[in-house]
Amino acid sequence: MASENGTEAVTSTALLTDHYELTMLSSALADGTADRPCVFEVFARRLPDGRRYGVVAGTARVLDAIADFKFTDAEIGQLESTAVVDAETLEWLANYSFGGDIEGYPEGELYFPNSPILTVTGGFAEAVVLETLVLSILNHDSAIASAAARMSSAAHGRPIIEMGGRRTHEWAAVAAARASYLAGFATTSNLEAGRRYGIPTRGTVAHAFMLLHASEEEAFRAQIAKMGPDTTLLVDTYDISTGIDTAVRVAGKELGAIRIDSGDVGVLARQAREQLDSLGARDTRIVVSGDLDEHAIAALRAEPVDAYGVGTSVVTGSGAPTAGMVYKLVEVDGRPVAKRSAQKISRGGRKAAIRRHKSTGTAVEEVIYTVDGPVPDSDEYDRALQIPLVRAGQTVDDLPTLDDARARLRRALVSLPWEGLKLSHGEPAIPTLFL
Repeated sequence: MASENGTEAVTSTALLTDHYELTMLSSALADGTADRPCVFEVFARRLPDGRRYGVVAGTARVLDAIADFKFTDAEIGQLESTAVVDAETLEWLANYSFGGDIEGYPEGELYFPNSPILTVTGGFAEAVVLETLVLSILNHDSAIASAAARMSSAAHGRPIIEMGGRRTHEWAAVAAARASYLAGFATTSNLEAGRRYGIPTRGTVAHAFMLLHASEEEAFRAQIAKMGPDTTLLVDTYDISTGIDTAVRVAGKELGAIRIDSGDVGVLARQAREQLDSLGARDTRIVVSGDLDEHAIAALRAEPVDAYGVGTSVVTGSGAPTAGMVYKLVEVDGRPVAKRSAQKISRGGRKAAIRRHKSTGTAVEEVIYTVDGPVPDSDEYDRALQIPLVRAGQTVDDLPTLDDARARLRRALVSLPWEGLKLSHGEPAIPTLFL
């Protein structure tokens, strides 16, 4: 039951879907096609404008969501009261449990146009009803991870804290924190993400804490008394230069860090470094935040910045809030099927992919082939991309962890040609070849 503020403690994911999924289900049950063996694929026809690669994220959340895709009395009651489907369909839904197979790219893997990111095999009815749920998670999480990976690359080893919880939906913020961490961010400000996924959390104070006190010095003393001198002091509430002087005088030369959250942070960081050094606080770090994205971070690479705080840009995909993935039927009864409309062409048949590399480890192309067709020649430098995720409705044991995904993405980014890491517009980092 929904509460008065419109939120709900959801234990089933079954209604996180579109009406038309159940319309198709009802019609298929009526005409006898519901159990026809089918294969659906998730892929992106193209990368978002200006992107050279995409990052797969959200797969583990998809598997959890499918496991919770059950129609309990509450969901059945809602559908019955609103006459979404008929009695036959309600009975089918009440007994629903996905019993098919799923393969896909592991989290942290790169993807390119038409990469078969997820393959769902099962009866038409049991597989088609998962479309909206699967896409809502993969499109969001992969968009965030793709943006965050660009930011992490631009930071060139300097840590980034994800702090966008106030700029998106409360639960999207948790998913965004996870996707950002997967893509290389060091920490998050989101405590629920810390609890749910074990991501390290960080945070000190906002300007409100500074304004609460009669003076900046009083606020600094209160924070240091509680957190010690290794804390991060926010020095731009009033005058930054005065704030730095006060911060070092109160905390001493052992002050952990200062944070600058406004203005021309590059110029201000340079001035702050000179001032800190002149005061003897040579080990005090400089953290900058305030509407940063990958381009701003790249522009700050030569500045004396030790860490970044990123909020709005990462939780909105830095201009590409969706990965543009689709969920398409590609095989029925073992027969390839494909959409042929001019703007939305797809290729029929269940597919798999390998990524080819030079002996040096540099990726050169992604080869996509139909499983029932010729298998591409391969050598020791080729790497198969899909892994088993679900077998007969049960999630496969020992799937890669979030830390595994972070490591996989680091390796994958290193394997790209250097042009593929540019932030400028251009072709995908490697071409896609169809056999």
